[in-house]
Amino acid sequence: MTAETLQPTESSTECAELSDAVTGDFTPALACAASARVVTRVMHVINGEHYSGAERVQDLLGQHLPVFGYQAAFACVKPGKFGEKRHHQDSPIYEVPMAGRWDVRVARKLSQIILAEGFSLVHAHTPRSAAVGRVAAWLAKVPMIYHVHSPTSQDTTHGLRNRVNNWTERASLYKMSGLITVSNSLGRHMRLQGYHPDLISVVPNGVPTSDRRRTEEPPSETWHVGTVALFRPRKGLEILLESIALMKERGVSVRLRAVGPFETPDYEAEIHWHVERLGLRENIDWVGFTQDVTSELTKMDLFVLPSLFGEGLPMVVLEAMAAGVPVVGTRVEGVPEAIDDGANGVLANPGDAADLAQSMMRVVEGELDWSILRDRAIKSHAEQFSAERMAEGVAAVYDRVLEATRVK
Repeated sequence: MTAETLQPTESSTECAELSDAVTGDFTPALACAASARVVTRVMHVINGEHYSGAERVQDLLGQHLPVFGYQAAFACVKPGKFGEKRHHQDSPIYEVPMAGRWDVRVARKLSQIILAEGFSLVHAHTPRSAAVGRVAAWLAKVPMIYHVHSPTSQDTTHGLRNRVNNWTERASLYKMSGLITVSNSLGRHMRLQGYHPDLISVVPNGVPTSDRRRTEEPPSETWHVGTVALFRPRKGLEILLESIALMKERGVSVRLRAVGPFETPDYEAEIHWHVERLGLRENIDWVGFTQDVTSELTKMDLFVLPSLFGEGLPMVVLEAMAAGVPVVGTRVEGVPEAIDDGANGVLANPGDAADLAQSMMRVVEGELDWSILRDRAIKSHAEQFSAERMAEGVAAVYDRVLEATRVK
């Protein structure tokens, strides 16, 4: 293993700078302790084409892992928005573009980078990056960990694509050193796929504590309902539109704030067809992509995640909780692990516009107290879903894998 050692510092100024660099809720004493640790380099192999939930996890790990002795770099096999949109710019990025889905020739180039730059571990995040990362890790003779962000066999509405991705994932995970799943639901899913329980570690997603929050007063007139996503069929935007129309029929003054890009122009055209059909053109604000998700969340009275399937533990749900915005989500995969129905948010049945509308009406009509939901969401985030807790959990997996490698 190749590692570099950060020298301990006695200067309080240097300690403060290290604490600022990781922008966490750690004390200067903990930051100083971190400065004396051995720093091990980890190569995260990612797609890099988009910047949404999984990429947010990768970005935050790059930011917070140094406190626990690990320095992250990123190899993008589909270079795109990640390099441009990420918040943490200090982690190195290597572009190793694949010519196509089955082009693993870049694995040799990646293995050369791993050896030349002294990386001790490979951490892959998608079926495509796992295929490249697995070969590169084998060539460089370092262990590899795979991060499961969503169930690959149920990730899209395209059955053939799901099957191909699932096969690619399974082939790439042969003799894997460790699996990280973002929820207990995904942990169960991977066990059912045949992976040994000892291989699987559940590390819930986390987001930073927000210094900007939705004001404490609930709306008095128009309800601003918001959603944030890379909009694609499994996100259930059509269902949300139907539910907004049902709320209008019940006399509720409501506006939808849709934040995020569309995956394809065809899907965008389909959604706008639904908007016209439902007469909602004047009730929707289309925001598009933004790097400042928190700012958008503070403009919402309710955050709604209408996903149909394929969610591990959605980052944007956690970001809404941290920002003090009550969440209405669907009962898919890991969402109920963050949202306790009626306590810190509301749950609805996926694919059911009437139930989603009724779930929102529970808050609008006062059956559930908006302010109580808000306060409990903030508390749940702080206790269970902080970015620091996520990084600590991932670092613990790294520790176990590298220790097992040393023993061998």
